Amino acid sequence: MPDAPRWPADPAQPVVRLRGVHKRFGDRVVLADLDLDVHTGLTTVICGASGSGKSVLLRLMNGLMLPDEGEVVIFGENTREVSAARLLELRKRMTMMFQSYALLDSLTVEQNIAFPVSENTSLPYREILLRVRELLVLLDLADAGKKLPSELSGGMRKRVSLARAVISNPEVVLFDEPTTGLDPVMIDFVDRLLVDTRKRYGITSVVISHDMTSTLNLADRLAMLEGGRIAAVGTVDEVLGPKRTPLVEVFFADVGRLKHAADEAVEPARPSPAGPVRAGRDARRVWRLAPGETAIAELSGVRKRFGSYEVLKGVDLVVPRGRISVLIGGSGSGKSVIMKHIIGLLRPDEGRVVVFGQNLPDLSNAALIKLRERYGMVFQGAALLDALSIRDNIAFPLVERGVKKAEVRQRTDEILEKLHLGEIASRMPSEVSAGQRKRTGLARALIGRPELIIYDEPTTGQDPVLTRYLDDMIVEAQELFDITSLVVSHDMPSAFRIAHQIAMLHEGVIIAAETPDALLHVGDPLVRRFIFAGTPEGVAAADEVMRLGLARPPAEL
Repeated sequence: MPDAPRWPADPAQPVVRLRGVHKRFGDRVVLADLDLDVHTGLTTVICGASGSGKSVLLRLMNGLMLPDEGEVVIFGENTREVSAARLLELRKRMTMMFQSYALLDSLTVEQNIAFPVSENTSLPYREILLRVRELLVLLDLADAGKKLPSELSGGMRKRVSLARAVISNPEVVLFDEPTTGLDPVMIDFVDRLLVDTRKRYGITSVVISHDMTSTLNLADRLAMLEGGRIAAVGTVDEVLGPKRTPLVEVFFADVGRLKHAADEAVEPARPSPAGPVRAGRDARRVWRLAPGETAIAELSGVRKRFGSYEVLKGVDLVVPRGRISVLIGGSGSGKSVIMKHIIGLLRPDEGRVVVFGQNLPDLSNAALIKLRERYGMVFQGAALLDALSIRDNIAFPLVERGVKKAEVRQRTDEILEKLHLGEIASRMPSEVSAGQRKRTGLARALIGRPELIIYDEPTTGQDPVLTRYLDDMIVEAQELFDITSLVVSHDMPSAFRIAHQIAMLHEGVIIAAETPDALLHVGDPLVRRFIFAGTPEGVAAADEVMRLGLARPPAEL
């Protein structure tokens, strides 16, 4: 760190101050007349819709970008007025933690953590290594120092990234979506990690977040970004108070409902049998079909191993026809492996996978390819072809199958009209919004008139406004086209909004398969820990899970 006294904890002297900040990219105005103070020793969480300029704001704060107008003052100095060398010195007093970890694959854990200090100081490497190993012990990574990032779990990589961010003893750490892509249990774990690290090292934190439960757990101050300006700022109670803005109302609606559900749940958590969850009939929960209801897909006793690691441990799952089923579970629980079995990309080591009345392991590759014409897939990144227009992206599956041009045109026009995409049909994917790209991906999946459509993590990384849009899109498609939907997700509020059935997967076993209302009253602490993660109800369930030894701690995942 530069030889400078740490910035005082004085509300009159914010460590970062922005006044009248404007930032444009070409003709696009991202930030306009923005004001914000970041106070020493506190955590400021910034929320806003996707594309509202949150990440740009972080880069302005650490001097990676300069404003077109206005001033950004860090440690009392205006970033537009200091020399490049001086700006670099100021920037050394803060660090940034990226959502993708940004670890160097060819370096060990120790070398990754040491990198900022070894590159920017003349400290002997032996002394740097002592600091690294102290951090590894504090973050429960003592045995990971010699490993490469590829050998670590997601939770461990997150902690290595955090260690690298704090090893230089920074005064300010900027966190860009630290919990994106994590399941609720892991989000709660990371939140606690950030809080403990801030207190231990006296750090000032600025966090960009789309997760509102996480926001409430982290924020000393909350800032809502809207229309290029800070529309609301203050303590959480002030921003969420009676005068809260419509954007705040939308963003935090699910948090309020979740708290109400926890308060109203009539059945308290019941102790589960001691010992870990076991594969076998006593550990499985199977959806019970209603009279007259049929299954479009059914897994029975499915096991799958990769080497010595057993991912699926006797999975039973029923996907009822004409319904929306959500398969939900933690990172690494086996959700994607189940999805790949249902579309025939994987074959089980044991058990049956019956889709459209046919046991997939019995089919030839040619028969599987033909059967897949009855499926539709919507990927979390939309996966559009950049060189094709919106119309041509939607038509692509029919063109590839050799459907006649007249029929392709007719069916494409029909989909464009039903999904309200006609106005952007001639545009390229780069010219439309994230929501429109998602809807285009849905249109492309629907144009083949599938009987079963599978959504792979459709809401990952989306803000609450876009998440609601995607949820509405899934429900609308299911009703409009009379299809069956299977949504693979770890987004609990989304699942409760759209699902007829929620099947919960834990370490390769289905531990619950219920309607959303019924799931709220399941007493199993494993289920309640996941549903209510980040709330007092979730903490109590997590303590019960750990006491009974029913799951590995998040630190090991």
